[in-house]
Amino acid sequence: MEKDELSDIISDESRIAFEPLEPRFLSDSLGRLKGRADALVLPVSTKEVSQILRYAWEHEIPVTPRGAGTNLVGSTVPMEGGIILDLSRMNRILSLDKDTLTAEVEPGVFLKDFQAYVEGEGFFYPPDPGEKESTLGGNISTNAGGMRAVKYGVTRDYVRGLELVLADGTVLTVGSRNVKDASGLSLKNLIIGSEGTLAVITRCILKLLPKPETSLSVLVPFGSLLVGIRNVLSILKANVNPTAVEFVERKVISLGEEFLGIQYPRPDAASYILLTFDGREEEVEASANRAKELVMAQRALDYIVLRDKELSDGIWKVRGALVKAVEAVSQQEPVDIVVPIDKSSEFIDYVNQLEQEKNMQMICFGHAGDGNIHLCLVRGERDEETWNRELKENMRLVYEKAFKLGGLTSGEHGIGLSKRPYFLSGTSSENLEVMNRIKEALDPKGILNYGKSYITGGKEHAETV
Repeated sequence: MEKDELSDIISDESRIAFEPLEPRFLSDSLGRLKGRADALVLPVSTKEVSQILRYAWEHEIPVTPRGAGTNLVGSTVPMEGGIILDLSRMNRILSLDKDTLTAEVEPGVFLKDFQAYVEGEGFFYPPDPGEKESTLGGNISTNAGGMRAVKYGVTRDYVRGLELVLADGTVLTVGSRNVKDASGLSLKNLIIGSEGTLAVITRCILKLLPKPETSLSVLVPFGSLLVGIRNVLSILKANVNPTAVEFVERKVISLGEEFLGIQYPRPDAASYILLTFDGREEEVEASANRAKELVMAQRALDYIVLRDKELSDGIWKVRGALVKAVEAVSQQEPVDIVVPIDKSSEFIDYVNQLEQEKNMQMICFGHAGDGNIHLCLVRGERDEETWNRELKENMRLVYEKAFKLGGLTSGEHGIGLSKRPYFLSGTSSENLEVMNRIKEALDPKGILNYGKSYITGGKEHAETV
């Protein structure tokens, strides 16, 4: 790599660095998977991104795109050296079009900042993954979901258009502000969820909704986790239209309480369902009352309406910090398996049995309304060799069970490096072949986010990560 050539593109010394780089740029949020890179660049324009990729293309240098680095599966870990392309300085909200209910932003804008901005203008951006300091570009790259997906869908449903830079530096615009589009192949949807393996996102046109008139959260404690999970289907079938349906075990709430110093009501519960309703006030009240009738008839211990904002915010804060709360106690492997919603209770029951059989703590919580189960396998006092051996075996078992139930490897975190072996084992060779053909068409030199997800080699590489 010619440092002078790269410095000619990024002449601002504060936006370029060469080896050795700060360790945080070589990993993800968990910091356990570590890569290596020769250079870090922080572009501020599409032109600079294009020039960097053209240089990398000509010299066949690997490029690892990066946003806020909040990823949990190693998607931002540089595998083969090369350039880390950090888009965090491209963080402007460019426009808000109130007539088309769209906004145009750069990829480095934080989710929390964008949501606050549009809500201040009377609008609403529904995608709501737990990490609010993730970037919008990162959310699009993993098709992030979150707690409101049961009513509003996931990030994909709110992306109208993208400006992209391909591996060879070509700038491309896909999608538009139009609501409908039957004009050829949907290149936009091909990029969403591709984890930076096909193109680099430099601008985003996002769909907005009018801001709901009101929102109301409810905490429902149950005597057992499975009774709580079984209530979810009743709520969904009753057409009460909840915005969020979250489930969590008492044992993990205890960790969250200790981590944040916030107490949940009804500590005698074994599990909780956390509901939110939003919309017009009379509709919200009617839905909440109907949900109360349903759950109290099916063995709920209580129905706690969280009208106090401080209490409601605290309850949700604990829910959002659960992965960090577990990590504060012990190293753990976070998993975001998704199964059909009618199979959630069967999968969780299997995990609880496996926990007893294998004597490894396994903590379940997540998005009950869409079958996205967050599972933490906890290391405890195991030494490194024992932890690696037992984790590998137990991960294999939980993924095998999920696949048998018709589930998938990831609901919202993506595949990256850490979930790649399980994705490859659970995906047909025909599907993998098509994915790799698409990769070869858009990036024939294979420089973008090398070795992630489906890329290169197929199933024979599943155990090499």
